[in-house]
Amino acid sequence: KMAEENAEVALEQRLASSSDYRLRLLALSEALNGGELLERLECFDISHLGGESTVASCVVFDKEGPKNSEYRKFNIRDAKLGDDYGAMAEALNRRYRKIKSEGGITPDVLIVDGGKGQIKFALDVISELQITDIKLLGIAKGRSRKPGLETIYYSEEGLLKSFRPKADALLLLQHIRDEAHRFAIDAHRKSRSKQRKKSKLEEIEGIGAKRRQS
Repeated sequence: KMAEENAEVALEQRLASSSDYRLRLLALSEALNGGELLERLECFDISHLGGESTVASCVVFDKEGPKNSEYRKFNIRDAKLGDDYGAMAEALNRRYRKIKSEGGITPDVLIVDGGKGQIKFALDVISELQITDIKLLGIAKGRSRKPGLETIYYSEEGLLKSFRPKADALLLLQHIRDEAHRFAIDAHRKSRSKQRKKSKLEEIEGIGAKRRQS
């Protein structure tokens, strides 16, 4: 009986969450796509600690919500330490170059965590790869960094997109941005932990595990 009651509660919560997501997706579709339902959204975020173990995250949402199986992380290799713009450009380039070469699915909306600078770098990558039909949004935190005070940059029209603080469309963008942020931080912590467990002795040829231990 307890299992049945718990299952009923969980199901009600999931249905309510699904309903909320659908309403918010419809609102965002109305704001960005003339009401035609957006089918795929991808959001990127960068995480590092003083430039150490820089990681980019990519989260994917479709008509039903987050698609965890399609989340991706990118260990940044080429961008300079602390260069968030370069890190974002590298991640976007690797992601969409691979999609284009392998015939993958491009999103209806690409969201980057950041303002005008991140938008510019994202546009450069998309233009260079000759990818069209992607709506590009940048989410810049307000001065107080409080939810609802973000500035939304919309590349297609070259202007700011304004939403009421509690508008369904903005709530969805915040949700997607926060999920990208969470995934980026988690990936960064794992990468940093792995790096710190390495020994300089591993780089010396001829020294095996036993010799390193001693």
